This record gives sequence, C-alpha cells and structure tokens, in this order.
Amino acid sequence: MTAPFTIRGARPSDTPAILRLLRGLAEYEHLAQEVTASETGLHDALFAPHPRIQAIVASIGNESVGLALYYYTFSTFKLCPNLFLEDLFVESRHRGSGIGLALMRHLAQCAVSERCARMEWRVLNWNQPSIDFYRRIGSRPIEGWHTRQLGGDALAALAEGNLS
Repeated sequence: MTAPFTIRGARPSDTPAILRLLRGLAEYEHLAQEVTASETGLHDALFAPHPRIQAIVASIGNESVGLALYYYTFSTFKLCPNLFLEDLFVESRHRGSGIGLALMRHLAQCAVSERCARMEWRVLNWNQPSIDFYRRIGSRPIEGWHTRQLGGDALAALAEGNLS
C-alpha cells in the first residue's frame, strides 16, 4: 500500500528528481538511449524566464515518485489553448495507488482553468496498461490522424533546402 502522497507544481530544487523520473520513464519505454537531457538543460526548460514546459510532481514525504510534464498548444479552429501532456510517469512500486489519476486530475483542472479545448497526449501502441488507464478516464484515440516526426539529418536538410 502506498503512503499518502501530494501533488504540486515543480520547484527548481526538484530538477534532479524530475530528471531521475524522466530516465525511469525512458527505461520503461525502452528508450533509455534517447535521453540526452542534463540537469542544467532541464532546469532551463522548466524555470527560465520563458519556460518551454511545466511540471507537476507527486511526492511521498520528501521523495518524488511521479511526474507530469506538459505545455500548451493552440487550437486555431477553436481559438483557445490545448494542454499537451508530454510525459506522465509513476514509479512502478507506486502504480495502482491513485497517483497517476491524481496527476491527470490536476492537469484537467489546469486545462479547465486555462479554458483549454482539450488535453492531448501520445501513448506507445504496446503500452496496454496505460491505454487501459486512459480509456478508463474517458479519453479516446484520435481517428484519422497520424503522428509524424522530422528530426536529425532530415530536419537539417529541410532547413537548408537540400531536399532530394
């Protein structure tokens, strides 16, 4: 049984714990080799004068055991923001204790208070426990859309106008 937990906005002193949790997420998703983030870079992304992302953490006592990283996008059709959940992670020993639901509820409250049209996120197609969780809270897949990504050499080539 998990001890009582708290959900709160991240503070600069949380940076090392947030990076540890992000590495835990990457390991869970079999993407540990993709992590190049540093504490300094993460701190700047979260707490610079114009932060790129926001974070909430779930803590038991003084230990951070879960997190959600998010940012706002914009719906041009609705002319209002959307909350985009980039990462949601709860350490394995605390899953099933309500922490993930509390993190999502907190984000939903943020989205409602910011008058967002919706919350959106991605989930790996093999991650059935997460897919089931998201279905239980009322989410649905976005039909008719494919997620695309452009990076590395292809991104540089497009930026430079070097298309084949």
